[in-house]
Amino acid sequence: MTADSLIITSVSGRGIPLRGNDIDTDRIIPARYLRCVTFDGLGEHAFEDDRRGLKAKNQIHSFENPDFQGASILFVDKNFGCGSSREHAPQALMRWGIKAILGVSFAEIFFGNCVSLGIPCVTVDEATAQKLFQAVESNPSANWTLDLNTLQISGTINETVIMPAGPQSQFQSGQWNPMNELLSHLPEVDEVAAHLPYVSGRW
Repeated sequence: MTADSLIITSVSGRGIPLRGNDIDTDRIIPARYLRCVTFDGLGEHAFEDDRRGLKAKNQIHSFENPDFQGASILFVDKNFGCGSSREHAPQALMRWGIKAILGVSFAEIFFGNCVSLGIPCVTVDEATAQKLFQAVESNPSANWTLDLNTLQISGTINETVIMPAGPQSQFQSGQWNPMNELLSHLPEVDEVAAHLPYVSGRW
């Protein structure tokens, strides 16, 4: 797989809002699913306990709401993805269908895990986040486009977003996938390994 084939400069799709600060990875995917051998099937369990808890109160979680099924851009609040560093959280979101996330702020490790999966995470200030929440909630069928070149989110309203230059460049160049980067440099890896005594056996 070449870097060119991994280039991500925009993500388009319907939005799904998820209000609330400090939504941690245990809420995104409950700890009992960390025992899985592969990540297959995790999507159907995203926010499972939150969804069940709201259903018991005759309320509905956005990931359960028919209006937002098939959405691909997730709108969140502050400190999203905090708590455990489990990769299962962004894996579950990706397998549910999420391709990009916009929020006020993200936990650092969660952000890095998303980058490694090809899920751009961008930020806005709190006032802008509230405007976007209202726009998505008032028109669930609207399409949105996140442009990583211009750093704009456009839909029923248009707003500027923020992404660190490093991850932005990784998406633009197709170098966000660490495994692909490693495999594309195997000759260099072999050369270095050949000079490592604990690999070559020469002490």
